[in-house]
Amino acid sequence: MRKHIIFIMILQFVAVSVWAQTKKGEVLIKNATVITITDGTRENTDVYIKDGKIAGIGKDLSASSNATVVDATGQYVMPGIIDAHSHIALDAVNEATSPVTAQVWVGDALDPFDVSIYRALAGGVTISHSMHGSANAIGGQNETIKHRWGTVKMDELRMEGAPRTIKFALGENPTRVHGTGNNIVPRTRMGVEQVFRRAFSEAKEYLEKWDEYNANKNKRGYKGMAPEYDLQKEVIADILRGEIIVHCHSYRADEILMLMDVFKDYGIKKLVFQHVNEGFKVAPEIAEFGAMASVFADWWAYKFEVYYSTAYNAAILTKNGVTTSINSDSGELIRHLFHEAAKTQKYGDLTDDEALKLITLNPAKQLGIDDRVGSLEVGKDGDVVIFKNHPLSIYAVPQMTFVDGVKYFDINEDQDDMRIYVDPSEEIDVMRSRTEHEKCMANAEWFLTN
Repeated sequence: MRKHIIFIMILQFVAVSVWAQTKKGEVLIKNATVITITDGTRENTDVYIKDGKIAGIGKDLSASSNATVVDATGQYVMPGIIDAHSHIALDAVNEATSPVTAQVWVGDALDPFDVSIYRALAGGVTISHSMHGSANAIGGQNETIKHRWGTVKMDELRMEGAPRTIKFALGENPTRVHGTGNNIVPRTRMGVEQVFRRAFSEAKEYLEKWDEYNANKNKRGYKGMAPEYDLQKEVIADILRGEIIVHCHSYRADEILMLMDVFKDYGIKKLVFQHVNEGFKVAPEIAEFGAMASVFADWWAYKFEVYYSTAYNAAILTKNGVTTSINSDSGELIRHLFHEAAKTQKYGDLTDDEALKLITLNPAKQLGIDDRVGSLEVGKDGDVVIFKNHPLSIYAVPQMTFVDGVKYFDINEDQDDMRIYVDPSEEIDVMRSRTEHEKCMANAEWFLTN
């Protein structure tokens, strides 16, 4: 356990070093219609971002001489769009070798060269939740990323300080991959439930053994051995501790109810249902549990277990008090999530703010980052998108997208080919890399000896 804690501290030290180098911008956006999400819509208003944070929202703001000034007269400014279910910046996302693979982490395999990141920026999306796939009942850990296009370092994609999340899956995917495909548990929906219960029971025992050891190891005369470290159980134990948010692939109402019952039995409260196509059937129960829902606007019937849904799903969940978002699960749909949100005004009569919350503040809550993003408020991150025409209009077109106050997309500067190419002739400063490595190892040695 001590080695595990030390390893995390080392990673945190390295991460802080990387994040300290992340670009922060200064920009003054003037004369726009500003959609704050939490404090109404303001006409002819400025937004000032300094050192990557929103420093002011008001009329006739002034900025330092270092600020980039953008005249947004006649245009709309809103928080950067957040996609709570994405697979961009990833390649193969399923570790389909076991029904439980909590030990794997997509953050180990982020691809900063994926041009889908730039395309998402062109759609006003500044943050996405890059997720493990849904082959496993308990899949791998996910990564919340900021779309800092142009970096060649995957660490710079990570959203610093974002809570840990993990992917679960119900229904046909785990039963098909494991039962039908590999003749191992689970073969049925009943079997999926038992995978959860067994994993949680084993993790609970593991957690109790470590708690007992840590409570007694420094007592005089105690000769107990530390339990064997197991990364898979450690991750699931962190779910029991409340340190990881579960995002669960789901379709059918019966399975949604089942998972909430399992979580109640083990005292797990942090739960976001993904897809949740039959959520409208059990919306009061989801709200009572305190779970959240990330849905498609109008996708269903693409396989048997999801033949029954409705375009009113997001509105019904919202009106029942469920924190709801609309996601893409697609490298294409991510580019026009604002259109997907607008559909809820036809199917459910949601207000402008309610509809826009589905792609801003609500997904931020589901990822545990709403204290930093999802609305335009002083002190929050400078993740902003400028639109020509209202974002919920069919004629809406993103013009500029900023992450941490840095402009990463400008429709007037858009090039035909925005892919990043590796230069095989580029010289690498080996001595600098060696020095950074030696600093890291020196700090690791300090942690181990102190």
